[in-house]
Amino acid sequence: MRIAVAGATGNIGSLTVAALERAGHDVVRISRSLGVDLSTGEGLDAALAGVEAVVDATNAPPGDREASVAFFGTATGNLLAAEERAGVGHHVLLSIVGIARVDGNAHYAGKREQERLVEAGPVPWTIVPATQFHDFAAMVAGWGERNGVAEIAPLLVQPVAPADVAGVLAEVAVGGALGRYADVAGPEPQDLVDMARRTHEARGRVVRLAPTWSGVFGLSMAGNVLLPGEGARIAPTTFEEWLERQ
Repeated sequence: MRIAVAGATGNIGSLTVAALERAGHDVVRISRSLGVDLSTGEGLDAALAGVEAVVDATNAPPGDREASVAFFGTATGNLLAAEERAGVGHHVLLSIVGIARVDGNAHYAGKREQERLVEAGPVPWTIVPATQFHDFAAMVAGWGERNGVAEIAPLLVQPVAPADVAGVLAEVAVGGALGRYADVAGPEPQDLVDMARRTHEARGRVVRLAPTWSGVFGLSMAGNVLLPGEGARIAPTTFEEWLERQ
């Protein structure tokens, strides 16, 4: 099949491209760095010529709630309109587990807008919600690190390997539209603070962690909010296996 991947130069996008190409598909890479801009629509019509399915693995730049909603709304609207013009038969969106249960997070607000547009849009669709990735804890600690001390929320998550998620996206893209797909998660729940500690140890970094709910992630994300629901698809790679490669 001829399949386009939006966000093709990002972490999940590049892994999805690789998974599709290993399976023998013709992959079109969509990225602003490659001359296709979702925010303006520039280059989209040419990129989608002859494309049968699109995987959207784009991410938004950091910003407030209004900026996140505007970015995802504009980019998704442009992509869906171009897909309709090109006769694309399947739109696959990578989303996040639990976004409907969290109101205060700016990024999640943007993802909800993205899901809304896809569900109401003209192209048959599948939405694949995934849990946080294995490197999420270290990334979050890095946001709040000052002078060797990092503030981090004690979130309960069930982290998943990016390559496992990319494999699911590649698998789903070659089939028919499924609507809302099962949550995709790793094998077991983890505490984000402990994940950050273990990742820093594996990488030889010394960082003192200060658990707090006063940072980016508030109490609305406590408890089981970010864990997968019943019937989740459990990916095979454990956090420990990922740590061994650090």
